[in-house]
Amino acid sequence: MFWSSVIALSALASRATAQYEGYEGDRPMLGGGPRTGSSAMLRFGCSQVVVERLDPLVNPGMAPSTHMHQIVGGVSQRTSVQYPRRHRTADSSQNAFAPSMPLDDIAKLATCTTCHFKEDLSNYWTANLYFKARNGSFKRVPQIANQFNDGDNAGITIYYTSPGPGLTTAFKPGFRMLTGDSKLRKPDPLNPRGNMQQCYRCYNAPNHGGTMSSPCMDSKWDTDHFPKQPCAGGIRSNIVFPLCWDGKNLDTPNHQDHVAHPIKGPAGFAIVGGECPKSHPVKIPQVMLEVMWDTTPFNNPDDWPEDGSQPFYLSTGDKTGYGQHGDYVFGWEGDSLQRAMDNKCYLRNCTTELTGISPKVKNLCQVPMTVKDDLDAWLDELPGGGEPI
Repeated sequence: MFWSSVIALSALASRATAQYEGYEGDRPMLGGGPRTGSSAMLRFGCSQVVVERLDPLVNPGMAPSTHMHQIVGGVSQRTSVQYPRRHRTADSSQNAFAPSMPLDDIAKLATCTTCHFKEDLSNYWTANLYFKARNGSFKRVPQIANQFNDGDNAGITIYYTSPGPGLTTAFKPGFRMLTGDSKLRKPDPLNPRGNMQQCYRCYNAPNHGGTMSSPCMDSKWDTDHFPKQPCAGGIRSNIVFPLCWDGKNLDTPNHQDHVAHPIKGPAGFAIVGGECPKSHPVKIPQVMLEVMWDTTPFNNPDDWPEDGSQPFYLSTGDKTGYGQHGDYVFGWEGDSLQRAMDNKCYLRNCTTELTGISPKVKNLCQVPMTVKDDLDAWLDELPGGGEPI
């Protein structure tokens, strides 16, 4: 299968020695081999910037917002940590990720990024996961670095795919979008089996063991609801964004109407196929977010609900998992993303177009919490109380 080939190439490359443009001789962590064919697929890790209750798209200006998120990507750093000058961008008096984000070129506001490529100062954020004990208390489930992202501080793995040079149009400065519905508590009619736009993989063995199918394509281990059984290797969440744009609006009031799925329905990950509707004629790169949760400390069945139901909740208060969602604010420098798509960049191999940053460097790009929640304590309720449905 396609995904098996990707994993095999990545494993080979992770053991190889390659020239690396990182900082102070950090060893390469490219996780990819040469691309064959005409398509492009970037896959790279973005370390955690902060975990807190902010959501500048859905709740602009609100601090705290309604529920907890993990945020990755670009920020304007104003702390005592010195991010190496060779990886800084131009300074700015405005922040990039903040309770409210201006409709500006975010790449010009951020001073550093937690993403692997220096040119990507975008922001990406997703809901957090919580375990609910039998006594009713909640504990945040830690996010961990994904496969082949060794050294990252938790974070999100980002994918951008394009079927070939000149076949997709990169996003414009100020572009933003949201996918998923945080209030959904039943199967999404737009989430057909095999083309799920968000899913959870239950790893049935440690160290990402088990299936190597493409995300959301495994009929046994991928579901659009939370797994109903303990997962020996943890749970992975995948969130796929639409790939058609109206060509005019950088955003809309609900952050969704300016993008759409192909006429015949959502495209499966990495296919980037299908004809776009006339209302949204411009094909954009397919974006997918991938999050790893270490649920293994919570696998004891004696700690699960007495009725045998699964014990995990999204930070929104969703016990089903159907309400998973992702937020995206574009922030690539100049035409760097377009060049990467047109030059068939593959996984983290894009040295002719993009500049890689080692985990040692990107993990320095952090900001202090602005909303003072206890991230690691047992809680009587979810931060913000969870959204009423």
